Amino acid sequence: MKHLIRTISVLTALLFAFSAFMTACAEEPQAVAIDKEAFDALIASGPVAGDDVIAASAWAAKVKEAGVLRVGGTRTSFLFSQLDETDNGLRGFDAGLYQLLAKYILGDQSKFELTQVTSSTRESVLTEDQVDAVFATYSITPSRQEVISFAGPYYTSRQAILIKAGNAEITGLESLAGKIVATQAGSTGPAILAEYAPEADVQEFEDDIQARTAVEQGRADAYVTDYTLILNSLVKNPGVYAIAGDVFGPEDNYGIGLPKDSDGVAFVNEFLKAIEEDGTWAKLWQISLGDRTGLDTTPEAPAIAD
Repeated sequence: MKHLIRTISVLTALLFAFSAFMTACAEEPQAVAIDKEAFDALIASGPVAGDDVIAASAWAAKVKEAGVLRVGGTRTSFLFSQLDETDNGLRGFDAGLYQLLAKYILGDQSKFELTQVTSSTRESVLTEDQVDAVFATYSITPSRQEVISFAGPYYTSRQAILIKAGNAEITGLESLAGKIVATQAGSTGPAILAEYAPEADVQEFEDDIQARTAVEQGRADAYVTDYTLILNSLVKNPGVYAIAGDVFGPEDNYGIGLPKDSDGVAFVNEFLKAIEEDGTWAKLWQISLGDRTGLDTTPEAPAIAD
């Protein structure tokens, strides 16, 4: 009988512990998933260019003849281009744009092939003709424009500081002096830090995941990158990170990377103007970013360069 009572007590304690664990898990903040149905419906309703419009552009005609749009991008950007392993769908703001462009040229939003890129490989995949265009929160800079061309801009951001949640030592730019600050190699981060936080100990990482992991593990005190990428991390990992201080630095215009001096620039710019004028751009922003970050006011699309 004593053994039975002891067994029942142990089982009761285990059941209580399991119940407490499940309750705690249920109360943990959850990442806000994209509305897949709304996203897919919006992309499916995108415009299709006329044959004459495509024939007038050597870049677009090449894509049309190949029957597929080769895209350089990512699969791990929660708000911009995230792979959903349950259906192999790619969704987010950038993903929506390149799928809309595939629909515009080929009449089918699924006719794209994605080559994963990092900040350091975005130019090379274009110069080596591995892709037709790069959609990867790609900042337009003079040095990059010496190597490739950009359509757009289609989105505007600035810089921000990501820290581990609970870090009270870093409160903004002035507190980065003497701290180990992560940024992405090949991004605008190193130059931004050299100008705005020259006393920081800058460490460059290959990609966003490596930089964030360094912050999580305490190998870096902070991570400086585009505000929208940091927002991406906050939404995907609630309770793990925080933003220190205010956004800073110049406006960071995102463009669509294209081969140098390609007439695809004019073609893609006309595509961007079309989806801005018919409201598709705003709807895509709301589904991909607004609804998931609690932002109710849709920003005005940036003026597209002529």
